[in-house]
Amino acid sequence: MASPHIRKCFNNQLWSVILISFVLCAVLIRFDFSALNGNQDGAIDLVSSYENPITTQKSESLQPSSGDLNDSPPVIEQKMNSTTRESSQEQSVKENSVPDPCLGKYIYIHALPSRFNQDLLDNCESITVGTERNMCPYLVNEGLGREVMENSEGVLLNSSWYSTNQFLLEVIFHNKMKKYKCLTNDSSLASAVYVPFYAGLDIGRYLWGFNTSVRDQSAFDVLKWLVLKPSWQKMWGRDHFLVAGRIAWDFRRKTDNETDWGSKLRFLPESNNMSMLAIEASSWNNDYAIPYPTCFHPSKDSEVFQWQDKMRKQKREFLFTFAGAPRPDLQDSVRGKIIQECLASKNLCKLLECTYGVNGAITCDNPVNVMRVFQNSVFCLQPTGDSYTRRSMFDAILAGCIPVFFHPGTAYAQYKWHLPKNYSKYSVFIPVKDVKDWKAGINETLLRIPEHRVLAMREEVLKLIPSVIYADPRSRLETLEDAFDLAVKGILERIDNVRTTMLEGKDPSIGFAEGDDFKYTFSGYVGETN
Repeated sequence: MASPHIRKCFNNQLWSVILISFVLCAVLIRFDFSALNGNQDGAIDLVSSYENPITTQKSESLQPSSGDLNDSPPVIEQKMNSTTRESSQEQSVKENSVPDPCLGKYIYIHALPSRFNQDLLDNCESITVGTERNMCPYLVNEGLGREVMENSEGVLLNSSWYSTNQFLLEVIFHNKMKKYKCLTNDSSLASAVYVPFYAGLDIGRYLWGFNTSVRDQSAFDVLKWLVLKPSWQKMWGRDHFLVAGRIAWDFRRKTDNETDWGSKLRFLPESNNMSMLAIEASSWNNDYAIPYPTCFHPSKDSEVFQWQDKMRKQKREFLFTFAGAPRPDLQDSVRGKIIQECLASKNLCKLLECTYGVNGAITCDNPVNVMRVFQNSVFCLQPTGDSYTRRSMFDAILAGCIPVFFHPGTAYAQYKWHLPKNYSKYSVFIPVKDVKDWKAGINETLLRIPEHRVLAMREEVLKLIPSVIYADPRSRLETLEDAFDLAVKGILERIDNVRTTMLEGKDPSIGFAEGDDFKYTFSGYVGETN
């Protein structure tokens, strides 16, 4: 039996072991708690790191950096950093283990100084539509224009029709982008960066009677502002895009001759790294065409379905129609020949001359006039005009009227995100380079097309209606993709391909902004009219 002294010593040792164990447990608990919750000494907060870092819907205000905006923009570097890392978006999804429906779709909107967009709207009296009238009446209803009330003959179906100006795409697009479901206010997390510069409205003030330095000033200034932003450094602007309400050729003046047309926005080095969406693309690879705004802006899917059904049942009295005006100042224009054939065809053709009426109004500006003629015709002729494209082709599609093209640059080389690649499914092509090549007998050509093929083409045209309209920016379609949705999908895919090229260590500039001299030639396009 142990002595009392030994037992006392043993008890003291036992209590020491218990005390030390208690202290160690307390330290471990303290460490675990700090690791999970963080502390003022900078411990990692594992709880908060599981929160999704992407914030949506609201873009934080972005103030312009200091500096002289009148300075010439610096030439950006063309090389990229070869070091790659996993994106914050992908890391966030892995940590959350919850699929992110916006992964790869996040878009950041630059908060440009108001002089580049809102101020233009506030001073709309200075922006003309090519005549003595200004743009102000068209800016109501978020750029859709005034609601069309005249519909006594039942030409239009519902209240989703507006007097929309064809040059207000950039305003309508911006208003729809503000409601885009995958916005982020963190540019580092964005798959694309939208630059809401109203380039078309800006240059529209200076196209006539102003020297080149005035025409180019806003282009220099907005690019100077952009390259100072951190978001530019990520891909040197190749993830940036802007939308123009005029044709892309208006921004590609090659020289500084005062007599040359437009601005040189798209030939500036920084702009060369961006993509532009416009109502008509140029022959350069970084310009993309998206549809002109029509006058139909539905707020729900059912309005689209009702309109398609109405056009499907519509009786069509005329074989073909042409809405437009002659171009006597354009020597190679085929419009004169088309008008001659239409008038000679008597009851087979309906001509709607786009002439000026009371108060400078143009007959073709009224959607009731245009829709009345187009929905009563089987085919709608779409020759080139001042440029390759025209809004009339989208009005024709909207009316279920099969478009007839005379040049591939009017549609086939343009709206690749919105129109079928197999153009013979929805249109007729009569290849005529200019009036010297005119051998067409429009009557004979169209009458040779079998009835079953006409019906198939018309049904295809009706299916295209959702993809060529811009739904009301104040609402959102549920199951249909409109022209805006397809444009966003197209530019995101474009930028993703460039990003993949960079991650593979390849030069992203190759093919990005090169000219395509064959884009508007007749190679690859064969008229199919049988």
